[in-house]
Amino acid sequence: MTQQKWTTVVKSNNSSFNMDLKGLKNCKDLIFLFVRRTFVAKYKQTILGPAWAVIQPFFTTVVYSVFFGNIAGLGASGVPNFIFYLSGTIVWTLFANCLSETSHTFTGNSAILGKVYFPRLVMPISTAISQFIGFFIQFAFMICFMVYYLITDAGLKPNILIAMFPLVLVQLAILGMGFGMIISALTTKYRDLAMVVGFGVSLWSYCSPVAYDMFSRSQLAPGSMFYNIYMLNPVTPAINLFRYGFLGSGEVDWLFYGISWITTTLVAIGGALMFSKSEKTFMDTV
Repeated sequence: MTQQKWTTVVKSNNSSFNMDLKGLKNCKDLIFLFVRRTFVAKYKQTILGPAWAVIQPFFTTVVYSVFFGNIAGLGASGVPNFIFYLSGTIVWTLFANCLSETSHTFTGNSAILGKVYFPRLVMPISTAISQFIGFFIQFAFMICFMVYYLITDAGLKPNILIAMFPLVLVQLAILGMGFGMIISALTTKYRDLAMVVGFGVSLWSYCSPVAYDMFSRSQLAPGSMFYNIYMLNPVTPAINLFRYGFLGSGEVDWLFYGISWITTTLVAIGGALMFSKSEKTFMDTV
């Protein structure tokens, strides 16, 4: 009797922290389909479509420039406020979207997750990757303004550290996805967390150098009493590196950038483990 050979075998695993990395490797096409689905669904039935990816950061930047830059005097020194705020806004938006969109993986996709088997890590990974589409639309928008300010000699000083911007983007996406997976795992039991994600992310943005220049604030500048505490925010060194590479604004503290990568790695591993543990029981609670 000929023994049948199966291309895919689904087996139960009692380990609480089995992440099925082998199965994840075989799901590249599925990840691509989920990326496409997420992007299409985001702008479906909107008149302006992907243009919203530019409109939202543009008006956010205008508000920051007027109120924080001109009225409150918290803008950058040496570079135009608009490009300073725009650069910080698009990088922060990438991180914030990865976190907030990943945080409702279980509750927002319970229908498909309850019917079809595939490695559950496919969902947060595809969600994080899909955020890069909107980011690169915004990035192209920022480059247009950079070219204008370079032509008009407005004080921009791009340098060799521009080459590190892919590393910054990957770090922020992984960090956002890690925190999102932690929240997603916890919201299967504690739904209240889903209610505070938006507020928490907004509050976090004001604890990061998005709406102001930390280096022109005596309370946050290097050598100040709050500098070390402020730099422990893993988003802060990444934004500073991005801005310094493209604008020549601020400074790069390599020690704290290394610490931010350590934090990112620990959050990502912890998030993946908690997510994998929760996926085995989430259908009982969502």
